[in-house]
Amino acid sequence: MKKVYTHENQFIVNNMKNIIEAENIDTFLKNEFTQGAIGEIPSFETWPEIWVVEDSDAKKALAIINKIQHASRREDWMCNHCGESNDASFEVCWQCQKENTEG
Repeated sequence: MKKVYTHENQFIVNNMKNIIEAENIDTFLKNEFTQGAIGEIPSFETWPEIWVVEDSDAKKALAIINKIQHASRREDWMCNHCGESNDASFEVCWQCQKENTEG
């Protein structure tokens, strides 16, 4: 098993876990219930962690994580076909369903 992701927010970790598992990668969640130990151990050691079951899946899982993190830094985009404003996370225009050609 290899650790591929950790974050202090349980919701974000679970969301990332679901996305990775949607790509047929088996994962295991560690530190799911350690938040109550804050104060007894350093807080960053209580952060939930995503581990992939098969070491060979680690590279693919990390690529998925990097793609998601990169997407969150992109800016909103305007559809070249209909002129509608779209959230950066959309790869296809919500109005006309044309693909984002900006990047």
